[in-house]
Amino acid sequence: MKLNLQQNADLNVLTGYGTDHLMINKERHDGNTLVAADRIVAGWAPGGFEGLSADDFTVVCEMRPEVVLIGTGSRQRFPAPQVLRPLIEARIGFEIMDLPAACRTYNILAAEGRSVVAALLFDPA
Repeated sequence: MKLNLQQNADLNVLTGYGTDHLMINKERHDGNTLVAADRIVAGWAPGGFEGLSADDFTVVCEMRPEVVLIGTGSRQRFPAPQVLRPLIEARIGFEIMDLPAACRTYNILAAEGRSVVAALLFDPA
């Protein structure tokens, strides 16, 4: 699917996605990825949804967002509370949704100038 949004040249925008990739500023990125307005972290959460750990979210906390959008693949799935503990302890808000919804919501919040990180996970191949 393609997403369209007027974009600030200095802002990372999700311009599309597929079952195994993201398009960020019209450039393809494969695999689980963290996306912030000014940073892209490829290879995040290498174990996928089933292998999520608190350490994966410690990395997210270091980015210091006000909100994290957790895209859990083709369907909404909820990580165990202990996995999300770093976000809870850092008082960082988070929303859990499927990957397409997380991509759309990220673009809206980033365009508003919000400090947002999209933590995007793909279904296993």
